[in-house]
Amino acid sequence: TRLLQDSLGGNSRTCMIACVSAVDTNLEETLNTLKYAARARNIRNKPVVNRDPAAAQLAAIREGVPGLDEAGVAALREAADGAEADLAGARSELARVA
Repeated sequence: TRLLQDSLGGNSRTCMIACVSAVDTNLEETLNTLKYAARARNIRNKPVVNRDPAAAQLAAIREGVPGLDEAGVAALREAADGAEADLAGARSELARVA
């Protein structure tokens, strides 16, 4: 039951079919089946919205910084690329001097 816990509860509906028999020779197996079905029926999970962590973090940043739109993001990326190019140039100059 614990292995199937995420499948039996949560964001989906699950239908369980328990095959039982009225024959005396199958009484123990029928009781075990009914007990399992009762345990599976009582499983309760907390539904969780499936989100990409990176997208959620980006949305939080955008909400926290007023006026940040696609143009602002593009400008920040260009500035970061320029800073990386300057850093690479400084490293090569340092390696040349050293």
